Amino acid sequence: MAIMKAVRILEKQEVICDEVLVPEIVKGKVLVKMHMASICGTDLHYVYDGWPRNNYPMKPGEPGHEGIGTIVDPGGSSFAEGDLVLTVPNIWQARNFADFQAISPEFLIKLESDKPPEQLMMAQQLGTVIFASRKLPDINGKSVVILGQGSAGIFHTYYLQTLGASTITIVEPNQARRNAGVAMGANHAIDRTGRGAVEAVADLTNGIGADVVIDAVGGHDTLNQAVEMVRPEGYVHVFGLPGTSELSPFDLGSFVLKHLDMGTLFGAQDEPELASFKKALRLINEGLIDMAPFVTHIFPIEKTREAFDLAKNPTDGALKVSLRMEHV
Repeated sequence: MAIMKAVRILEKQEVICDEVLVPEIVKGKVLVKMHMASICGTDLHYVYDGWPRNNYPMKPGEPGHEGIGTIVDPGGSSFAEGDLVLTVPNIWQARNFADFQAISPEFLIKLESDKPPEQLMMAQQLGTVIFASRKLPDINGKSVVILGQGSAGIFHTYYLQTLGASTITIVEPNQARRNAGVAMGANHAIDRTGRGAVEAVADLTNGIGADVVIDAVGGHDTLNQAVEMVRPEGYVHVFGLPGTSELSPFDLGSFVLKHLDMGTLFGAQDEPELASFKKALRLINEGLIDMAPFVTHIFPIEKTREAFDLAKNPTDGALKVSLRMEHV
C-alpha cells in the first residue's frame, strides 16, 4: 500500500506530521493530490481547545478544510484527471492536511486562472464571509465595528465595503493584522481590547454605538463587548466560533433593553453549487481583492507543529499560515 504524509491530532495540544496509508477510492469519492492547505481558526480550536469535536486521535488530514490540489482519480465524476481544484469539504469530510484525500465531488471547484494557487486558496475563507453576510441586515450607509482582524475579520473589512458600509472600525491588538485591516480600507483602527475597546467605540460614535458589530473572534468576552458596542436596535453578528463548549455568560439585560437583533450563519460548504466560494473566486480573478499580502507564511507539512503554533500565536507579520505538501 502507498504511504503519504498527513497531519494527525493525537490528543489536545498534540499535533504531528505522520506517515499513513493513502486513502482508497470508494464509490462517490474523488482522489485529490493536495498541494496546500491553510490553517483556520476553527482548526486551532480542535488542536488547542478540544472543541468543537474532541474524539482523539483524529483521522489523518483532519480538520483541514481550506485547500487546493489536483485530481488524481475523478471516480466517475465530471472532473478530469489533472484538474486543479479548490477543496472545501464540510466538517465531516475535512481531510485537507494530507498528501492525498478522498473527497465528495460536491466539495470541489475546478480552477481555471493564472492567479497563484496560494491566492486562489484564499477563496475558501472569503467564501465563508460572503456566505455568512447573507444573514446581515442592509449594510448600505451603516457604521460597522469588526472585532478581530484574522483572515476572516480582514475579509469582512473588505466585503462589507462592497455592501456599502459607511464607516468600518476594526478592533485588533496585533499590529500586523491591524495594519492589514487598515490597508484593506478600515476607517478607524483600535489597538485596545476589553473595556478600552468598548470605550473607544463609544468615543467614535458619540456614545451611540455602531449600527452593526461583527464578532470575528468568538468567545465569552467578545460576544458581550459586541452587545455593548452596538447601538440600540442595532445588529450583532456572531461569526467566530468559541474556543470551548462551555456555556457563555451573556448580558441578556442589555440585549433586551437595547432591542437588539443577533444572528449567525454557518455551513457555506453545504450551500448549493458552492455559490459563495465561486463568488469569492470571481472577486479574486477579476482583481477586486488582492490576496497576495495575506499568504504570509507557508510551512512544509513536516513542520506541522511550528505552523500551528505560529497560527495560534501570530508573530513576524503572520496573517494566514499554510502547509505545503509539494510544489504545484
